[in-house]
Amino acid sequence: MIKHIRLALLIIAIPLMSGCGWNPLGFISGNGSDEKPADLVDFDEEVRLRRQWSVNVGSGQGDKYNRLKPAISGDVIYAASNNGQVIALNRESGSRVWRTNLDYEITGGVGVGGGLVVLGTENSIVIALDAATGTMLWEVEVTSEVLSAPATNGEVVVVQAIDGKLTGHNAETGEQIWIYENTVPALTLRGDSSPLILENFVLAAFGNGSIVSIAIDNGTLRWEERIAIPTGTSEIDRMVDIDGDLFVSDAGLLLVPSFQGYLAAIDVVTGQTRWRVEESSANGASSGFGNIYISDERGHVKAYQTGQDDFVWSNEELDLRTLSGPESFSNYVAVGDYQGYVHLLSQVDGRFVGRTKVDGKGIRASMQSRGNTLYVFGNGGTLTALSVE
Repeated sequence: MIKHIRLALLIIAIPLMSGCGWNPLGFISGNGSDEKPADLVDFDEEVRLRRQWSVNVGSGQGDKYNRLKPAISGDVIYAASNNGQVIALNRESGSRVWRTNLDYEITGGVGVGGGLVVLGTENSIVIALDAATGTMLWEVEVTSEVLSAPATNGEVVVVQAIDGKLTGHNAETGEQIWIYENTVPALTLRGDSSPLILENFVLAAFGNGSIVSIAIDNGTLRWEERIAIPTGTSEIDRMVDIDGDLFVSDAGLLLVPSFQGYLAAIDVVTGQTRWRVEESSANGASSGFGNIYISDERGHVKAYQTGQDDFVWSNEELDLRTLSGPESFSNYVAVGDYQGYVHLLSQVDGRFVGRTKVDGKGIRASMQSRGNTLYVFGNGGTLTALSVE
């Protein structure tokens, strides 16, 4: 039995209240649950987001606080819905390559690599599909529910479960080959960061504010670094989850924000923290133009210099609009909000330059981009490719 508790506010209240703009992270951190999301401001549109194609993918994120993010490999984009539909599309045209319907509730996905598509489920099952055909190759039970995308390099599949256990599996058979255990606090946000494979090691982040580097062949700990220390007297005050996607810069720095903690830059080889600045976010970071971009718990989009903690700019006009993680592409930073709008900001100064609505049920999962195209998976199941004009 799982001993810790995923915060009930996020499991129960969000599906009922996110449509009216309630911000659970603001409520948890004491920013005031009676505050209303900011109204959208008018601006001079500098670019337009043109819809190239749009496809429906099952139930999308479902009724719980899932953040199922599509994955891109070559010319194909893969997406999964909470009700078990998995789809592969040509990312240029949106034409279907294959579709598979699984008899599972998908809560962790999508991971792609080495010819595999890997997903995690609510009832602790990890599934591997053939990336070319969608045929199921194997399924295996892990220690608890999986809320993040498994990672694979084609030889090992790495899975992070909500009980703090990280497991490595043979990519051909699914057989477990190692396990690493981390202590998870009694109370955490509903979500997990996805493990990230780099060469011969794996990076993983946990609900206690720690980052670890694990040898991919045997699960041996290489280093561990704590980027956020719990403070306060209540369990809510002491929450320091790292739930966003892990991102490594060209300089070999892991850029990672934590909830009620810090935005930190960590050397991926040594585990040494190069710098950190106090920030609170349940989303991952992005980078471009020499900056790091985050969307904090209030929905403020911020930029810091990549090599140091110098503040560059902040856009606070999306206050409490429950933003997705930022995605930098071309000259822009894109974020989605609870009403399903995609906002484009300038990477130079954070001003609004474009906006379009994609999914009326909101956008929770971080977006993906390739070149001049942005891929958005809305909560209601709409997968859309947008280009800048």
